This record gives sequence, structure tokens and C-alpha cells, in this order.
Amino acid sequence: MGGVKFVIHRPNYDPDARTAVFTYTLGEYPFAETLQFDSDWPLAQDAATGLDPLLNIAAAVLGASYFKLLAPVEIVSEVPLPRAGIRLVEDVYTNGLGEFYARNDLKRFGQLSVQIAETSPAATAPANVNGPALLLIGGGKDSLSSAQILEALGEPFTPFAVNPKGPILASMDALGRKPLHVTRQIDSRLLELNTSPGTYNGHVPSTAMNMCIAAISARLFGFSKIVLSNEHSASEGNRPFDGRLVNHQHSKSLGFERLFAEMLAETAPELTAFSLLRPFSEAKIAEIFARETRFDLAFSSCNRNFRIAGHDGDLWCCDCPKCRFVFLILAPHMPKDRLTSIFGRNLLDDPSQIDGFRELCGLTGQKPWECVGEIMEAASALHRLGMDQEWRNDCVIQTLCPELVSRYGQKSLDDGWHSAMQTAHEHALPETWAERVIEYAD
Repeated sequence: MGGVKFVIHRPNYDPDARTAVFTYTLGEYPFAETLQFDSDWPLAQDAATGLDPLLNIAAAVLGASYFKLLAPVEIVSEVPLPRAGIRLVEDVYTNGLGEFYARNDLKRFGQLSVQIAETSPAATAPANVNGPALLLIGGGKDSLSSAQILEALGEPFTPFAVNPKGPILASMDALGRKPLHVTRQIDSRLLELNTSPGTYNGHVPSTAMNMCIAAISARLFGFSKIVLSNEHSASEGNRPFDGRLVNHQHSKSLGFERLFAEMLAETAPELTAFSLLRPFSEAKIAEIFARETRFDLAFSSCNRNFRIAGHDGDLWCCDCPKCRFVFLILAPHMPKDRLTSIFGRNLLDDPSQIDGFRELCGLTGQKPWECVGEIMEAASALHRLGMDQEWRNDCVIQTLCPELVSRYGQKSLDDGWHSAMQTAHEHALPETWAERVIEYAD
């Protein structure tokens, strides 16, 4: 894309309308998108004070959705950022878009020119450092497990989502707390060009984008904590490409979480952001989630069915990597009748699912481009079910358990499950939270 530049323009916030408008230019194409902040919530005192640095960060990060249409090597930002903000943005356009580059066979690592003027951190008054938390809700088991933990610890929190629908709304209803919503209106031209000849499409770091929107919302409405629900295994990559390991979940990784926290320390020191579930594996989170039944018919992690059917479809398509993985990781912690009532069928006794589970366990191909747990975690969970009287005769278990033992060995599989159920993996929880969260999980 020689000669084409992607330009990030200065955003505009209208305090009366509670809207932020972000504009971009990609070659000959202008774009504009709007955030509409919740009108049902009272604004914090001096809500707009010091808001510009967070708006500037959001402008740069949200721009990745438009950049990817042509993926030029030159990015120019008209908004200055402090050093930690520049590092965050550079990471979004390199590692955050890593899957997009890999799946489109675009060599961009080390090739991008990201031109951002550096500025000193904005002086802000940390007015509400002890305020409540915004809990990002994605509609799946992880954020609802975080809600269980926050409730048990007696920590005040508000469910938060961008463009909530389907399982997100159902999950919020099950929580019974007044949520905070933001509507993100993407430029319609982007949707048109996504399918045009000569343009690219693919995965963008949506978690990073939602974190930036949550930070603006926290400042506007008087929250002090942004609570995420990213587990230990989110840091595991999928496959090498162009000289580095590409991770579908990069913006859910511990490394990105730390970059985001460093950015907040410079631009909005009254805010903190951390993942409540980072000390845990997916297997441990599944055990925490299974302790309660109130979310059983409200949650879903299925991107395929959610995307296609919206509000009206089933919660689970039962034929994608996410459905398989969630079923598998919950099975050791739930009676079979409870789990099959959630999904509407038994995925582990369906011969057509064998190859999909084989992929999750690392017996063929690469780790799927999805938010699923570690390969060894899936393999050890399936192997464990082979010793469970309720599950061991299901066809997926009977077929794959011998393959798993041949591939990994009995001891490695046993050790893998033991490791998965341990707590206190590396994390970035504040000291005042870590001990209580881990004690609850144990």
C-alpha cells in the first residue's frame, strides 16, 4: 500500500449530547464513528475535566477497525500521546492486529511507521480513587464468574457493556444490577468496504477497544476501577507468523493488561484496570462458575450463533470451537444432565464433534483462532473425563483418550489437570485484592 496513509484526527466530545466523535482518513476514504454514552446515569462532578487524554487514546485504538481495510505501513496521529500511550497504540497496531496480518498473509511486523507526537502526561486530580468498579460483561462464563467473586467480596460494581445484545443483556438481567451501556456506531462505509475487492477484513482487538471506552465511561460517571475477566491462559499464542507468536487473544493477555495500566497511570491516575481472573486457568474458572446455577440459561460464549442470529437464535450453535471448549471445561465440574440442559445436547457423545475436540487438544493443526483455553488444559480435561463414570463411555472420550495418552503420556496429562486447578498464576491484581480473590477461589 505504497503512498496510502492512515490518519487519526482529533476527537470531539459534546458534553450536552454525551457523544464522542472520532474521525479518520484512509487514503481517499474519510470515516467517522460515534460513541453515545448512557443518558440514564448522572455524570460525575467535573466529568469532562482531564477527559482529552482518554479520548485521544480511544481515537487511536478504535481506528484499527478502519486501518485494516488497506493496512498501509504509515500511520499518522494528529493527537499527541504520552509515552505509555504511544507504547499502547504501537502494540495495538502490531500485536493486537497480529491475527489479522497472519490470516491475510501481510508482513507488517517491524514495517509499520507509527507517527505520534509525544506529550507530557496530563495533570489530573485523582478525585475518586475509592469509587466503585465497572465490570465489563461479555455474556460468557468468565465475566459472570467475576461477578460472583465481587458479590462474595462485597465490592460494589456496575455491569458495563458496549452495544449490548443477546447473552450480554440476559446476563445483566440475571445479575439484577442497573447496567451502564455505551452505543458504538461504526461508520457505515466500513461495513460496505469490508466486502469490496482490494480491501482486507479480519480480526481486530475488540477487548482493547472496549477497555478504552470503559476508561472514558469511568471518568464520566465516577468509577475508579475497570474490572476485566481475562484468565491466565489468554496469554497463550496460536501460531508463529512473520517472526513472532501471534495470539488471537492478545488484548486479553497479561502483557497488554500491564501496558493499559501504565497508560492509565499517565493519563488518568485515579483509574485502575485489572483482570480479576488472571490468577486462574479456564478449568478453575469453570469450577467457580459451576458453584451457582442462576446463570445457566442466560450465558453464552458462542460467537458464531451470537453473530448470525442476534437476539433470536439459540445461545449455543454446538458446532464451533468456543461451544466445544466451554462444554469440555465445564464437564468435570457439572453433572451431565445440568450441562446438557444448558447446551441442549451432549457434544461429547456426538461423532461429528471428534475432529473439533481433537483440534482443541492439540492432536491436529493449530490452536483455533478463538478465545479458548490452553491446549494442555483442554487435553487434561478430556483425559480426566475418561476416568469419570458419568462421561467415560461417550464417543469423543473413548476415541480421543487413547490418542491423548499416546501423544502426551499419562503423567503429563495428570500433572496438567493438577496445574490447571492451581491458583496464583502470575497476575496484576492490586495487593489489597489478590489475597481475597484467591482465598475465595480456593
